[in-house]
Amino acid sequence: MSHEVETSGKQLLHLVFGGELKDLKKVEFKNLSQLDIVGIYPNYTEAHAAWKAAAQRTVDNAQMRYFVVHMHRLLEPDEKDA
Repeated sequence: MSHEVETSGKQLLHLVFGGELKDLKKVEFKNLSQLDIVGIYPNYTEAHAAWKAAAQRTVDNAQMRYFVVHMHRLLEPDEKDA
């Protein structure tokens, strides 16, 4: 997993979210209406810290998984920032 840093003040947005999975071998959620949207962060470092905190809060639920989505890659797929 790459660790982007902000260059020239450019935001590299990351979304952190999670939810209970139907099957631990697939990324398919039990209930989309109950997804936990942790937040959107300006860089990978902050997103990773939020992901780690959310994952630790739910450590007792084996079906719960959190993810970091590199939104900046979706918004500007042709950019070669990381």
